Amino acid sequence: MKREQAAHIDELVRAAGGHATHRDAIIEASWRRCVNEHNLDPVVLRDPCIVTHARLREHQEAMDEFLHTARFGVETLYREVAGLGYVLLLTDAKGITVDFIGDPTFDSNLMRAGLYLGADWNEPHAGTCAVGTCIATGEALVVHQSDHFDATHIPLTCTAAPVFDPSGALAAVLDISALHSPQPKESQYLALQFVKSFAHKIETAHLLNRFRREWIVKLAPSPEFADVDPAYVLAVDGAGRILGFNNRTRQLMMRELDCRPALLDGRPLAGRLLSEFFDLQVDDLPRLIPSRPASQRMVRLAISGTPLFAQAQQPPARIAAPSPVAPAPALPKPLEALTRGDGAMLDVAARAAKLVNTQMSLLICGETGTGKEHLAKAIHAASGRAGKPFVPVNCAALPETLIEGELFGYEPGAFTGAAAKGKRGLVMEADGGTLFLDEIGDMPLTLQTRLLRVLAEREVTPIGRTRPVPVNIRVIAATHRDLIAEVKAGRFREDLYFRLSGGVLTLPALRQRADLDWLVARFLAERGGVLRVPFELSGEARAMLHAYAWPGNIRELANALDYACAVAGDAVIAWDDLPDRIRDAAAAPHGPSGAVHEVAALAGPAAPGGMGSGAISADERGALLALLAAQHWNVSAVARALGVDRTTIHRRMRRLHITSPRHGGEGMN
Repeated sequence: MKREQAAHIDELVRAAGGHATHRDAIIEASWRRCVNEHNLDPVVLRDPCIVTHARLREHQEAMDEFLHTARFGVETLYREVAGLGYVLLLTDAKGITVDFIGDPTFDSNLMRAGLYLGADWNEPHAGTCAVGTCIATGEALVVHQSDHFDATHIPLTCTAAPVFDPSGALAAVLDISALHSPQPKESQYLALQFVKSFAHKIETAHLLNRFRREWIVKLAPSPEFADVDPAYVLAVDGAGRILGFNNRTRQLMMRELDCRPALLDGRPLAGRLLSEFFDLQVDDLPRLIPSRPASQRMVRLAISGTPLFAQAQQPPARIAAPSPVAPAPALPKPLEALTRGDGAMLDVAARAAKLVNTQMSLLICGETGTGKEHLAKAIHAASGRAGKPFVPVNCAALPETLIEGELFGYEPGAFTGAAAKGKRGLVMEADGGTLFLDEIGDMPLTLQTRLLRVLAEREVTPIGRTRPVPVNIRVIAATHRDLIAEVKAGRFREDLYFRLSGGVLTLPALRQRADLDWLVARFLAERGGVLRVPFELSGEARAMLHAYAWPGNIRELANALDYACAVAGDAVIAWDDLPDRIRDAAAAPHGPSGAVHEVAALAGPAAPGGMGSGAISADERGALLALLAAQHWNVSAVARALGVDRTTIHRRMRRLHITSPRHGGEGMN
């Protein structure tokens, strides 16, 4: 062992014992984590861990779309530092290097140092390092020479910055490293600014690419930079809901919420209304197009009142195909059948389509009732395993005393009460096909250990048997729980989480989807086919369904329509055929109240595209005012609730002399 390595190990031991060092606070905290949480021995010199080519491909395929966008940013940054001895690494959120650019003449030295494709730089394995500590803290940092925990890495200087996805979750880490560097740590501060800047550019490019069919809002503190280099970028749908954002925007919105703690209610930022953070409604976005001078596009933060200068990029017009022959669908039919036009669901289906024939396990997240099993079945049906068994297991429904035998099977006479012929077990039943583990977050810890072995070794040992049986299965798990929080609480194994989450697909809640009418039509067609009744909704009933929050999601919608079809007197489902909870919500003080009935009636069942053409009733103005107030003056939401175009609502407001309170008109009273 070299003298400098021995001195470094001595410093680590003293720091772990609580002695102060001259290191940055983030480095000291990481050293203590390495000893106290990761149980790393400062004396051990570790060789770099390079994953197999097959595992590397799994990690790359899981973020294929992101890698395509990020590659240009990585190449551009490398051109900025070419000839200075740096290599560039892009890792996934687990610390595996999925992209790499370096001087090929130093390949052998770089591989020995772990600066190579497939290297695992996660802190629990590699100790304090730029990538691993960036993942642990979510902060950009420089880990310079003896800042590293492992004495093997003392020659290296590494600088990393996190790259977040449009929901605010860590997507990747961008790292710039060198085998040799000047002694002062300050020599790397320019590299830190470079890597932070390009992480921001990659993050924003991914956001723009993912939501290219939605409203894009860009904001900057000064009018001079509003159109050139906006710091804050977010995507917004036609109803004014925030779909995604870059990390600077996330930090800005969190600072706003900190100004009013009552709004820190645990809801994610994605899905909230634009007006919660900015003095903006979706109907205001057209006035922020770049053709107007930037100085005339000032908006304010809704809580702090801070001024910003905005630019809005409207969604591209949908152009009809010139050929009468429809192009072949881009998605496999089972996945294409999950939605009609909802952006979030199309994104989930597109990502799932890229993963259908990989061997990695998948984790489907989402609220109860969002259709996790339907998505799992669609993935199975679209894959090469179609025609083989799809075996669902509800981990929450199986008694803890029986779940081991149900999952793994048992030999004859393995325990008291065992079947005379033994049991094959659900894992073996799924051989060749897909094992779907629903509510995996409810699986007992003791069973998680055995499941981990099945996933790692692809073999199962039935109770009472000494030799394992190989199985060929694809595992798809689902949960409504936050498994990362469960891991931190000690209720779910971290290693099992990483095994299951090779690819993570998150389903939107029904209240966040734009294809409610399509879902309703599909359910009514199914039920009408069985009962031989051509069911349809009245305008009032449709408005109530749009106004309802759907806490039970698609499952609750299906149950509500089952009930409505059963009690409806004829083929037209009226508002009073709906379940009590939906009608009670419409009558609540914060619901649309009777205005739903009165205004929806104006559309008329025979005129779904308009507001009716008959005489205006005396109550029409008050009814429309009440519905606008119930929807917080969101014209798009009112239009959706009534099944009409937004311009129709605007025309009716002008004819009835109704002006939004944002423009000095009537308030909420």
